[in-house]
Amino acid sequence: MALILLPLAGGIACFLWQTVTTIVGLIILSAVVISVAGLAWQMMESGVYRHAVGGWNAPLGIDLYADGLSLLMLTVTALVGLCISIYSTGYFEPKRSARFWPLWLFLLAALNALFLSADIFNLYVTLELMGLAAVALTALSGDKDALTGAMRYLLATLLGSLAYLFGVGLLYHGFGSIDIAILAQRVESIPITWAAFGLMSTGLILKSALFPFHFWLPPAHASAPAPVSAVLSALVVKASFYLLLRLWLEIFKPLGAEGVESLLGLLGAIAVLWGSLLALMQTRLKLLIAYSTVAQIGYLFIAFSLAASNSVTAWYAAAYLTLSHALAKAAMFLSAGNLLHFAGQDRIADLDRAVQRLPLSVTAFALAGVSIMGIPPSGGFIGKWLLLEAAIQQSRWGMVAIILLGGLLAAGYIFKVLGHAFTQVTVAPDSPIPSALMQWTALLLACAAILLGFLAPQVLSLLVIGDPFSTREVTL
Repeated sequence: MALILLPLAGGIACFLWQTVTTIVGLIILSAVVISVAGLAWQMMESGVYRHAVGGWNAPLGIDLYADGLSLLMLTVTALVGLCISIYSTGYFEPKRSARFWPLWLFLLAALNALFLSADIFNLYVTLELMGLAAVALTALSGDKDALTGAMRYLLATLLGSLAYLFGVGLLYHGFGSIDIAILAQRVESIPITWAAFGLMSTGLILKSALFPFHFWLPPAHASAPAPVSAVLSALVVKASFYLLLRLWLEIFKPLGAEGVESLLGLLGAIAVLWGSLLALMQTRLKLLIAYSTVAQIGYLFIAFSLAASNSVTAWYAAAYLTLSHALAKAAMFLSAGNLLHFAGQDRIADLDRAVQRLPLSVTAFALAGVSIMGIPPSGGFIGKWLLLEAAIQQSRWGMVAIILLGGLLAAGYIFKVLGHAFTQVTVAPDSPIPSALMQWTALLLACAAILLGFLAPQVLSLLVIGDPFSTREVTL
C-alpha cells in the first residue's frame, strides 16, 4: 500500500504547498525506492505478495498482488523515477517545477497501483489516472507543438481506455467477476470472451504505441520536456504492455489463440523495421529517439509469436528488454535534454562539437545506444540474445533476420547522432552548460543499462517468484 499512498499523498502535498515541491518530491521518491527494496526482500523470503485492501478478499474486496514480473516493473519504475526526479531539479525553473511535481507523483502512484492491481476494473482506473497525468505532463511547456502533441495523445489514450472498459464490461457480464484469478478459472472460449479480448487488446496496443497505432507517440515525445519524454518512453508505454502481457498469460492464453500470437508478432516485426527506418530519416534528435521507441516496442511483441510454442525464453527476453530499454531510453532522452539546453535546439546537424562541451552527455547517449543496438555486454544484448535463442530454437529464420537487422538499423541512427557530435565546427563560447547533476544522472542511467548485462542470473531469478510465465526457469 505504501507504494501507492506515498506518491499519492506527495502529489497532494506538492499541489497544496508549491514552495516545497522539490523537497517533498525527492523525499517521496526516496521512500518509494526503499519500499520497493523492502518488498523485494519480503518476496525473496516469502514468495508472492498478496494484500486484501480493507481486509476484504476478492470478489467482495480489492486484492493487491505482486509476483516476479510485478516486482521487476516496480523496481525499474522506482529507479528510473528517482533518476528522472533528480534530473528535473536542475531542468525546470521554479514556476514549471511547481506544476511538474504533483502530476509526476500522481503518475507514479498510478504506475505502482497498476503493477499491484489484481482485478481488471481497478486496472482501468489506474490506466485512466496514468493517461491523464501523462497528457498533462506532455503539455507542460505550453507551446503550440506541446499542446498539439498532448491533444493527440489525449484522444489516443481515451480511445484506448474506452475500448479496454468495454472489454471489462463484457467479461463482468459473461462471468460475474472482475478479479483476474477468478476470471482465469471461469472464462471459456466463447464469443463474448474473444470480443472482450479484442477490445481490451486493441486499447492496450494503442496505448503501447505498437505499429500501426504509434501515430500519437512521436509528436508527444518530441514536444514534451526531456524528463517527461523519459517517463513516457521508459515507463508509461511499458505499463500498457505489461497489462496486456498479464491478461494474456493469466486469462486468455489458456484458451488457445495461436493466430493472435502470430498477429502480434507480425506487428512487432513491422514495428522494428518501420520505426528504425523512420528514426534514420529524422533531422531532430528527440524525434529520432521517439521513433526508436516505436522500433524497440516491436521487440516486446515479437515475443508473443515466439512464445506460442511455450518457449519460456521468449517471455524472459521480453521482460529483460523491458528493463534494459527503460534504462537506456531514459538516459537517451535526458542526454537529449542536455544537448537541447546546450544548443538551444535539437537539430542533429547542428549538434557539432557537443562532445567537447558536454562529454558526459554524449558518453551517456553513446552507452545507452550500445544497449539499444544490443551490443555486449549491455542489458539490451541479453534481451536480444534470449529473443534470438527462442527464434533459432524454433527455426524462425525470418524473425532472426528482423532482430539482427533491427540492431543494424539502430546502429545507423545512433552513429548518425554521434557523427554530427564530433564534427569540427566553431561553438559560441557563451553556450549554456547544463548542471553537472543533470549530466551525471543521464550517465548513471546509461551505465545501469550496460551493467544490467552482468546481472542476468539475478534478474531472471527474481522473475521466478510466483512463476508468472507458468513454466520452468531459464538458465544462462
